[in-house]
Amino acid sequence: MGDMNHDAASQAAGIDLSQFFQVFFEEAGENLESMEQMLLALDIDHADDEELNAIFRCAHSVKGGAATFGFSDVAELTHQMETLLDKLRRHELTPTTEMVDVLLASGDALKAQLARHQGNGADPIDTSELLAGVRRCVEGRSAPAAPPPRTAAPVAVAAPAPAPTAPASTAAVATAPAKPGVRELELTVGPLGDPAVADNLVDLFNEITDLGTIVPLDAGHAADGMRRFKVVTASSDNDLIDLFGFHVAREQIALSPLGAGYGFHEGAPGAPAHEAKPAELGYGFFDDAPGAPSESVAPAEAAAVSAPTPGLAATPVKPPAARVEKAATAAESSTLRVSVDKVDQLINLVGELVITQAMLAQTGKGVDAALYQQLAAGLTDLERNTRDLQEAVMSIRMIPMSLVFNRFPRMLRDLAAKLGKRVEMVQVGEATELDKGLVEKITDPLTHLVRNSCDHGIELPAERLAKGKPEHGTITLIASHQGGSIVIEVRDDGKGLNRAKLLDKARERGLDAPDTLSDQDVYGLIFAPGFSTAEVVTDVSGRGVGMDVVKKNITALGGTVEIDSAEGYGMTVRVRLPLTLAIMDGMSVGVGDECYILPLNSVVESFQVQAGTVKTIGGSGRVVEVRDEYMPVLDLEKVFDVPRFDFEHVSNIMVVVEAEGGRVALLVDELLGQQQVVVKNLESNYRRVEDVSGATIMGDGRVALILDVGSLVRRSRH
Repeated sequence: MGDMNHDAASQAAGIDLSQFFQVFFEEAGENLESMEQMLLALDIDHADDEELNAIFRCAHSVKGGAATFGFSDVAELTHQMETLLDKLRRHELTPTTEMVDVLLASGDALKAQLARHQGNGADPIDTSELLAGVRRCVEGRSAPAAPPPRTAAPVAVAAPAPAPTAPASTAAVATAPAKPGVRELELTVGPLGDPAVADNLVDLFNEITDLGTIVPLDAGHAADGMRRFKVVTASSDNDLIDLFGFHVAREQIALSPLGAGYGFHEGAPGAPAHEAKPAELGYGFFDDAPGAPSESVAPAEAAAVSAPTPGLAATPVKPPAARVEKAATAAESSTLRVSVDKVDQLINLVGELVITQAMLAQTGKGVDAALYQQLAAGLTDLERNTRDLQEAVMSIRMIPMSLVFNRFPRMLRDLAAKLGKRVEMVQVGEATELDKGLVEKITDPLTHLVRNSCDHGIELPAERLAKGKPEHGTITLIASHQGGSIVIEVRDDGKGLNRAKLLDKARERGLDAPDTLSDQDVYGLIFAPGFSTAEVVTDVSGRGVGMDVVKKNITALGGTVEIDSAEGYGMTVRVRLPLTLAIMDGMSVGVGDECYILPLNSVVESFQVQAGTVKTIGGSGRVVEVRDEYMPVLDLEKVFDVPRFDFEHVSNIMVVVEAEGGRVALLVDELLGQQQVVVKNLESNYRRVEDVSGATIMGDGRVALILDVGSLVRRSRH
């Protein structure tokens, strides 16, 4: 770990906190991602109270965890961010673009700090300028007359100044913090098996700057396993319970307004002095003197942080601990963090189970069903349960495309600002699910495509207005399922591709580019290594080392890239990827003595060939007429050089398959049936084979090749 403060924190707490580090890092990362998305979506002119409260809670959660584990640099930065966000949600400041920029930059710095603490070997992050920027936003915007708090909103009640009602309050002001919203609480902890554990709360409280003060009311002596403390803070009850929950179970924590009547004998060690009667002036020694804001502030503070529902402002002062406990339990039980290695192991085991089930089904076919009726029924149940188990397990690895799409608005915002452009992003189909392994590998190619659209595609605002376009350009990300593939499109309404310019650039680089090339082939020139249409090389693009890498990476995943463009109106880059699930439904076909598997979602239909329906064109090519439509014919026997010993046999069954917007009729000997197959990677076990996407083990133990339908369709076109 880069910073060893957490070791000291662990020792001070008396327990080893390192076992919780990974959970903290994951939760902190999720909070920072959520905060970034909410900041990007924030309407600066009409900021919503709930949005500001949600952003504040994200920063506060990160700060609390960082202080607990001793990451002081993270806690310091998040504390300053929290100060700014607190003023925003209390309407003491008005949101500005500069504030959003500073908060976004702070989020980036926090991610870098957390990565360093995880052990990436990076140098400590210098956040002095960021801290100064946050303080500047806090101080610079608080000096002018801020708009008065809106009394209709629950959060506005949280910041009233103490109203002086008696001369005794003068002395109280001298000892109590002047910060609005500060209140005094009695913290009761227990019953505890070891009362000394409660001392960890004092250390935890003191770790966090400006959180407040905490002092024992029982002189360190537990009564019936219960410990009592006086807490002076501006934080809400829910935030305090979340913080103390790191050391003590939530049901053992109770907060109430500080007052007389603690159940101690008079004169007992640590017992508080009697509070002044309302009719008296008071002694001025205690912060809870008459007129100090305690009960009136607590419910509003809790409402501002926990749930901005106006009705909560009238709830009792004591926080609803049972309800908070129930909500926290529900949130924790809804998700479970599991290592990806465990999921992969589970998928492999289910794959082997599918193979075993197929072998049993193959053996069961030779058993007399009348004699072994129970065995047949059991095999049928096993097949059904295996399929349900397979679908459930595979869904664990499937994650929505929104995980990829959500990182682009921030990147696009920064890039557009650097280029002086105005760009909006639209996301469609972000709920479309893809295998986790593919999502991780497709992120970099998509990132380059989005940057390319912003840099090369979208014009400057003045140029767009001159063309009669809106000032804001639009980049649209679309994800959808088509057949057995997932299609991801990156569209922009920019200038599009210029055919003549592409041809000229290609000829300059010595590429073969005759004028007879089709539009698709011309657009495909941008995938050539080193090819770029940029006039000037910048830190964004222009070196020609992007699009060729995009195509290479997508091809390595078994996918394809297509480009459509209309000059002056925009361009679309379409990425088509196989779902590549570990288990899939397939149709097995026989050619000679060989068995091949066709992905079932690519199969359109099958039929027997009638005399005269197959035509020969161009000397060697063949097509078949299917309902007034001609499609190319591929003979799998010739494609894979299948040896045949029954020389008089003539294949008369065709299977129509579809991929990449095209269809092809495959000539086979027989249809063997439909079944689930476990996809085994052929490259890692053997080598890459053309027109084959993988292999599987059949019920009788034979190895069958899974055909790459997209590759067969491309073969038919050439």
